[in-house]
Amino acid sequence: MIKNIIILSVSALVIALPFIFRQEELQTRWKPGDPELVIVTPHNEAIRFEFGHAFSKWHEQHYGKPVRIDWRAIGGTSEIMRYLAAAYVSSYRSWWKNQGKEWPLEATQAVVNRKYKPDGSIVDEIHRTMREIDDAEKFGCDIDLFFGGGEYDHNKASRQGMSVPPWPVDNPPEGILSDGGLEVIPERLSGETWRTATLLGTAISTFGICYNMDRLAELGVDEPEVWDDLANPKLFKQVGVSDPTKSGSISKAFEMIVHQKVYQSVIAAGFGDEDIAAFEKQFEGRAWEVPEGVPARYQEAIEAGWLNGIHLIQKIGANARYFTDSSTKVPIDVSMGDAAAGLAIDFYGRYQAETSKAPDGTERMRYITPDGGSSVSCDPASLLRGAPNKEIAIRYLQFVLSENGQRIWNYRPGSEGGPLKFALRRLPIRRSFYPSSEKKLQAAFDKHKDQCTDDLGDPAVNPYELARKFTYYRRWTGNHFSIHRNLIKAMCLDSGEELKEAWMAINANGGPDKQSVAMKTLQTLPEDFTWKTAIDDYRGKNELKFMRDWVIHFREVYGRAKAIAEGGSA
Repeated sequence: MIKNIIILSVSALVIALPFIFRQEELQTRWKPGDPELVIVTPHNEAIRFEFGHAFSKWHEQHYGKPVRIDWRAIGGTSEIMRYLAAAYVSSYRSWWKNQGKEWPLEATQAVVNRKYKPDGSIVDEIHRTMREIDDAEKFGCDIDLFFGGGEYDHNKASRQGMSVPPWPVDNPPEGILSDGGLEVIPERLSGETWRTATLLGTAISTFGICYNMDRLAELGVDEPEVWDDLANPKLFKQVGVSDPTKSGSISKAFEMIVHQKVYQSVIAAGFGDEDIAAFEKQFEGRAWEVPEGVPARYQEAIEAGWLNGIHLIQKIGANARYFTDSSTKVPIDVSMGDAAAGLAIDFYGRYQAETSKAPDGTERMRYITPDGGSSVSCDPASLLRGAPNKEIAIRYLQFVLSENGQRIWNYRPGSEGGPLKFALRRLPIRRSFYPSSEKKLQAAFDKHKDQCTDDLGDPAVNPYELARKFTYYRRWTGNHFSIHRNLIKAMCLDSGEELKEAWMAINANGGPDKQSVAMKTLQTLPEDFTWKTAIDDYRGKNELKFMRDWVIHFREVYGRAKAIAEGGSA
């Protein structure tokens, strides 16, 4: 009897524990029938929680009712883009065919083809009509907003016809993009696009390195300062990296590595910033054909720098502990010491550095943006075509871009107007959060600065200052954005074991300097693959075929490099 009572008591306690220790749920005034909003996002749970709560509260204050946000977190931006494209094609095709109209097989690919060229067929009408209609009653993806990710994917969504302007370009809401005649959200800065008719930058991102100080000390490695430090042989199997085919932010980080190498190559060739700006202006509308007045060696320096960047990425890949599908995993692992360093977008690095501090405030990890090693790009939001809750979605965009919404990115939790629970440690995009020579903007900065988690006046943090050190030239690397993803996957992931074995053999037998032949072999790219051919030769080609060929190539050259390093036959 006593035994049964004990068993029942223990069972009751086990059942009750989740209820005893559960955190108090956030009280909400939302009830069925109140407004709802559907948002697809790569953002983490902390961002979703804080913006969901803050927008609902703001909406109730201004419009009388709270809003429930249905967050769709289906993966990184690459997964989101694939999902949206499939959803739009399916919905639009059903609407089109329900009208008794013909749907040719080739129309499925053409609908969201951002480079479609009219050929006089019925597909022309299908492609055009999709971009003329914005009506949830006809077709859509049952999602209102695409929030977060990089400018590349949001711009691609626009060119694919999946996003629409939230308001007339010449008549934005008062106080959102400019305030009293002062522009507070620039269209472009330092070569990067921060807003267009269809995409609106909501926060600022840079890319850099997160690292664990204790692990580096154990390995006898100095704290990293530049991208090249991640290629240190002492970091073999100690660098956390994300798969660029799954993460748009890490794809951008890899592009920054290549872009900086191009810049260094051009500077080393004897050209200055003024020369670069003047030459690139002459290249407008051209990919690589050198116009009159531009020295041939300028373009040669660009191509050599691009190759240097690819080789650096290859060495970082050789040091990789893993390539994860999740860009949030790397900072977490670095903070725990499971990786010594890793590539990270700034806010993931800063956020994890904040949350992983010891109880006494001691830092376990740090994040740095390599000096002159990253552009300052935006993290946008876009209104999707056929949004079922369009009016609420536009209000959300107004909120996120306003002073009220921008506070959520960097105010301390619990501060007036700040986040409720989480320090997001992201950089607001509005100019009024940073020092300025304009009295009105400076006054706004003075009001915000004491409430912020980060010192937004620090030149090493202030994106408006960081932008002065890096000018992004899209022609150098932007056209290669997608091909970089595939190249890195073939070069460092799908042939990763062979790469690591070759790299280990090289370093065990004198290192890269003494093993120049092995290194040259290791760095051999697929035949006829150059900066120029990567722009045009692989567009529209069978991706599975050239990826297979690349993987075979890299596995072969890595095997040869290993044999050479070990003193065997090539």
